[in-house]
Amino acid sequence: MREFDAIVDEHTRYLVRIAYLYVKNWATAEDIVQEVFVTYFQKSDQFRSESSLKTYLTKMTANRAKDYLRSWKHKKDVVFETIFAQTKGTDEEVIQKEHLASLEQKLFQLPLKYREPLILFYYDEQSIADIAQYLQLNENTVKTRLRRAKQQLKEFFSEEGLKK
Repeated sequence: MREFDAIVDEHTRYLVRIAYLYVKNWATAEDIVQEVFVTYFQKSDQFRSESSLKTYLTKMTANRAKDYLRSWKHKKDVVFETIFAQTKGTDEEVIQKEHLASLEQKLFQLPLKYREPLILFYYDEQSIADIAQYLQLNENTVKTRLRRAKQQLKEFFSEEGLKK
């Protein structure tokens, strides 16, 4: 049981952030990570130590988050938030939230095949080789996807600048 607690303490914060980058909701990200830990401890004997535990849990979290994004619950939550969302706060807080929301929105507009390597490279600080192994892709494919993702983000923001 102490081993379980140690693993949870060590990896929870990191995994919640990874899940959030996929689902854009802290509560949902926390739920996903809880499900990952339950699954891991029910099936921990299947972990073959071919990679680090952190990598294994990260992959489980990413897969669970992708499953959530395809689910009916997610689609229902998006509609609910769109209809009932309200912004409160000072003007400065609102502007800051708008900038962060804009960046987040642009990131989530990228196709998953571009967004995922971008998140792993810049947020998770993984090497190209590690990302290629994790995504089961060629290293040059990962480099190309990173370059295209950055280019698309630049285009999103240059278009936004023209609209203002």
